[in-house]
Amino acid sequence: MNIKSKLPDVGTTIFTIMSKMAADHGAINLSQGFPNFEVDPILKDLVDHYIKTNHNQYAPMTGIPELRKAIADKKKLLYGRDLDADQEITITNGATEAIYSAISALITTGDEVIIFEPAYDSYVPAIQVNNGIAKPIRLSSPSYKIDWTEVRRTVTDRTRMIIFNTPHNPTGSIWSSDDISELRDITKGTDIFILSDEVYQHLIYDGAQHESVLRYDDLYQRSIVAMSFGKTFHATGWRIGYVIAPAVISTEIRKVHQFNTFSINRPLQHALADYLSVPDRYLNLNDFFQSKRDLFIDAIKKSRFKLLPCHGTYFMLASYQDISDEDDQSFARWMTKECGVAVIPISSFYTDDTDEHIIRFCFAKTDELLLQAAALIREV
Repeated sequence: MNIKSKLPDVGTTIFTIMSKMAADHGAINLSQGFPNFEVDPILKDLVDHYIKTNHNQYAPMTGIPELRKAIADKKKLLYGRDLDADQEITITNGATEAIYSAISALITTGDEVIIFEPAYDSYVPAIQVNNGIAKPIRLSSPSYKIDWTEVRRTVTDRTRMIIFNTPHNPTGSIWSSDDISELRDITKGTDIFILSDEVYQHLIYDGAQHESVLRYDDLYQRSIVAMSFGKTFHATGWRIGYVIAPAVISTEIRKVHQFNTFSINRPLQHALADYLSVPDRYLNLNDFFQSKRDLFIDAIKKSRFKLLPCHGTYFMLASYQDISDEDDQSFARWMTKECGVAVIPISSFYTDDTDEHIIRFCFAKTDELLLQAAALIREV
C-alpha cells in the first residue's frame, strides 16, 4: 500500500521506549510519569459500587451531569470561576484527548501555534495532523522562564493559538502572575486562542499559587483549559480528564469529541463525582508531593548530578554535565542499563532535539522506591 503519512517523522514515544528498557533491564522506572502507589481505597470502592449497581452503559457525550456539576463547584472554590456545567465542561479520554480535540476543532491549514519548548510531546503532532504550523519558543535551563519579547516577535497575523502549560512538564517550572499579565497584553484585541494545559494544577510547591487562566475573565473568554483526574488521583491508567471552555468554543470542541471517543467510562465518572464532594481529597495533594520532592532532593543531593529547581509537577530535572559528555539519549540508556534507574532525556521534548545534557526523574513513587533509586544514583 502507498501510504502518505501525515506524521512521517513520528515514531515510538520516548516514554514507551524507556519504560520498555526499564522492564527489560530490571531498572527502577523513574522515566514515565505515573505513580507506583495505590489509588485511594475510598475511590476504588466507589468505582466498584457503580459497576455493581449497573452504571455500565454509555454516558452522555459531554459527561454525566453529576460530574460536570462537581467540577464546576471545584473551580468555583479554587479559582472563583462560575461555570455553566452544561455548556462549558466536557469529560474527555484524559487530558491528551482534550488537547487533541481542541486543536482539531480550532486549528486549520496554515494556522500558527506557539509552543514553549521543552514541551509535552503530544502538542506538535496534534498541530501537524491538522495542517497547522508549530512555532516553538525555547525555554533555557535552569530557570526555563518565558522570554516574552521573543513571544511578541513570534506572533503574526497567522498566530491562532498559544499553548500555555503550568505547572510545566517536563521542567517543573510554574508561570507567575507577571507571565499572566504578559499573556493578557499580547492576546488583547486578537483572535488568538489560549490552550492552557493545567493537568498538574494541584502539584505546586513552596506556598506558590497556581495561576490558572480561569482566574482571569478576559483570558478565559479565549481559553481552553485541559485538566486530568488521572494525574490528580494517581490513576493515570483510567484515562479520564476534562476540558473547560466558554460555550461557543466548547460547542466546536464537542463536535470533534463526539466523533473521537464519544463518551467516557461511566462508572468512573459517577465515582469521581462523589469523590470530589470532599475538597481535602485534592487540596492536600501539594503537601503530599512536596514531601516526596524534598525526600528525593535530600537523598540525591550528594550525587554528582546538578539538580534544577522544581516548583511543580512530579518531575525533577538534573544536569549530568559534570559526569559525561554523552548526548542525553545515550546517557539515559546508559543510566537504565548500567545504573539501574530509567530516566527521560530532555532533548525528546524539543522539535530540534536540543541537548543541554539534562535528564528528567519522576518522583511520583513510594518513599522506599525513591530511596532505592537515590542509592543507585549516588553511585554514578
